[in-house]
Amino acid sequence: MNKTPLRIVPLGGLGEVGRNMMVYEYGDDILVVDSGLMFPENDMLGIDYIIPDMQYLIDRREKVRGIVITHGHEDHTGAIRHLLEQVNAPIYATPLTRGLLEVKLARHGVLQRATLHTVQAGDRVEIGPFKVDFFHVCHSIPDGVGLGIETPQGLIVHSGDYKFDHTPVDGWPSDYGMLAEFADRGVLALLSDSTNAERAGWTPSERVVDAALEDVFTRASGRIIIASFASLISRMQQVANAASRHGRKLAFAGPSMVDNVKIAVKLGYLDLPDGLQVSLDEALNMKDRDVVIMCTGSQGEPTSILGRLSIGAYRQFDIKTGDTVVLSSHPIPGNEENVYRTINRLFERGADVVYEAIAPVHVSGHASQEEMKLLFHLTRPKFFIPIHGELRQLKQHASLAKQVGIREDRIQVIQNGQVVEFLDGEMRLAERVPNSYVFVDGSGVGDVGPAVMREREELARDGVVMVNVPLDYATGRVSREPELITRGFMVAGDADTLMEGMRKKINDTVARANGSARKDLEQAISNYIYSETHRRPMVFVTLSRE
Repeated sequence: MNKTPLRIVPLGGLGEVGRNMMVYEYGDDILVVDSGLMFPENDMLGIDYIIPDMQYLIDRREKVRGIVITHGHEDHTGAIRHLLEQVNAPIYATPLTRGLLEVKLARHGVLQRATLHTVQAGDRVEIGPFKVDFFHVCHSIPDGVGLGIETPQGLIVHSGDYKFDHTPVDGWPSDYGMLAEFADRGVLALLSDSTNAERAGWTPSERVVDAALEDVFTRASGRIIIASFASLISRMQQVANAASRHGRKLAFAGPSMVDNVKIAVKLGYLDLPDGLQVSLDEALNMKDRDVVIMCTGSQGEPTSILGRLSIGAYRQFDIKTGDTVVLSSHPIPGNEENVYRTINRLFERGADVVYEAIAPVHVSGHASQEEMKLLFHLTRPKFFIPIHGELRQLKQHASLAKQVGIREDRIQVIQNGQVVEFLDGEMRLAERVPNSYVFVDGSGVGDVGPAVMREREELARDGVVMVNVPLDYATGRVSREPELITRGFMVAGDADTLMEGMRKKINDTVARANGSARKDLEQAISNYIYSETHRRPMVFVTLSRE
């Protein structure tokens, strides 16, 4: 009897939306599925993005036999370069996903260290002891796949991001036949996407966006600016079709979007009629009614093109009265504030803004409740583990599983780091491996931790006061007036009175402490500021002898 368990180790995506990464481990062999990033939350000041904690993989890097990427979205690919910096293993991806990965890796100068293998939906690939069947799924990007992972302990179905769209833009519906074939073979466990587990019914087809775009193009008299993810190839095709029908030229703005368009056209996933596409510079010199521009920034990111346009900080052009701006996306949880702030600023600058709440200019790429139930019936799994979502979404997905007849003791809601083992047809919880957010801030990866984030929050909350106290070398007393500098604390009103009080407090404290207690000074100044203002800025004191 086989006594080696199959271990499933979630390193990201179970407990949040984003940074998806799953580890399948059998003996001395590891298969990694996806390597994504997560956008920072509003209180994560200065953070560019968050990646999975890869220490578990780093400690076992010699066991990693392969990395499978299910599709080209950032929440599944955004950490790939960081993974390749630690792990040397081949990457398996479908043609479009591979093309997007090559662009991403080349941009960061790590393409030369990657070994990329192209797979097609319907292929079977052996990766160590794992026999992986790739099956096509509909999503909001072409060439997405789910995985049937045959292991010595049984068949695991890993859905990836999916929806059951009967009329997809690319005419390629999800592979129901292979899902049913998995059921005939016997599915030990299903791990499937929980993003829309709270949404009743069926996710609408991508085709509904065509009518919404048609309405926008019919009504708009000036420029049309459409913001979406740089990897949303199906939306690019729909915009291109609408632009062609209405006699407008199409320009793409932003290096990531331009690069992705080139790859998608080259591989045949994006069909742009001859003469339709123009450069951004050409578009800006044409009549407004003849132009549509696609750019990034649908999540309200301050550094994105749309984010900069909303505050008049984009170098190449500005928003003006008569522009129609379309946000073709749904706000990622945590991004709502940024998105609506951007929308308000665009309105202030004179644009007519169309977004999901007022018109169906975006459709989710994720299954809703009825599609989730259909996946249960198609695969008939013995066990179920919900993945890809916040805890509330994982819990709701588990509830749906019970509704369709999966026994409660065969459903396991886990979060990042919790290891699940399968042995002899049974499921059990194993240990929990360390798993924390890894913050990427500029070129730094993981060097910003909770302590630094707390300091940033304190600085943002009440500002900072910096004090330089010159001391007489012989007496240790204050030799001249201390220098006081404040940032984000106080610039007007009672500032002079407060500063004078602080200087007096400094003199008194130095006199009592004989000039040696920097900590005493910081505490005394902090207490004085709070007593006068009920604020607690961070206080830094330096002592200089002269």
